[in-house]
Amino acid sequence: MVSDRIRLKAEDTSRLDVFISSKIDGYTRSYFTGLISDGKVTVNGKTVTKAGYKTVKGDEIEVDIPEPVNTEMKAQDIPLDILYEDDDLIIINKPQGMVVHPGAGHYDDTLANALLAHCEGNLSDINGVIRPGIVHRIDKDTSGVMMAVKNNEMHLLISDMMSRHEIERIYRTVVYGVIPENEGTIDAPIGRSAKDRRKMTVAEDGKPSVTHFKVVNRYREGTDLEVILETGRTHQIRAHMTYIGHPVMGDPLYASRRHTFGLAGQCLHSKSIRFIHPRTGQEVYFETELPDYYKELLDRLSPL
Repeated sequence: MVSDRIRLKAEDTSRLDVFISSKIDGYTRSYFTGLISDGKVTVNGKTVTKAGYKTVKGDEIEVDIPEPVNTEMKAQDIPLDILYEDDDLIIINKPQGMVVHPGAGHYDDTLANALLAHCEGNLSDINGVIRPGIVHRIDKDTSGVMMAVKNNEMHLLISDMMSRHEIERIYRTVVYGVIPENEGTIDAPIGRSAKDRRKMTVAEDGKPSVTHFKVVNRYREGTDLEVILETGRTHQIRAHMTYIGHPVMGDPLYASRRHTFGLAGQCLHSKSIRFIHPRTGQEVYFETELPDYYKELLDRLSPL
């Protein structure tokens, strides 16, 4: 992808995202925060991934602004498995293999295209025109429960609840190897890998990340887990399980050289969601059955 490289020199001490947004017109501060976390900004030749990094007078800053993707979002009549819907939000059961929103190489047939059609354009636009209604996301090959919002007021309310850990999300995953403990917690900061920018990894300067897991069943080839996220970092489950030596089965990024057992992508399913609806004050809880690909994998594994 072509990018526009902009060079700046810090004039005083300031947050990195604040300084960049004050010098480059036409973009929001949150846009630059995203570029920083994506590893698109360097300070004195070194990649900085924290938006709150404090600049020092004279720092040489380079910003790579990617060429814009096609923002002509098409509403596409793609069937959705809707678990719940009201005037504020919609909860769907996303199939494995469906991209959440347009990006490089995926300009249509995404969940966002389907939501535009189903909701007739009534979606929040806080995250921009190519991510209408998207308040959180799951990876293309991760299946299961995902929520979208229909207006900016609800977007801000749900985002705030997520930041306060008031939305419970439970996942199921099968990982390589036998985990001896019946349950455990992985408390390790996650940041973008310096060796492979597609990957996230445990790093001292990463963002605080906490994952709780409980063993559902053990097999000779792996372990079936229930996982609860205390935080919601990019690739959190995939990175944390790799960190403890038990990457997710079928993961094309973190376990590319391992036997896939016929999987088309990582065996990771967003099982359920629970929260108090900001508008009604009522509890919202939805749980999905394990998808066929998950059940078929369990049938292929050998119980201990």
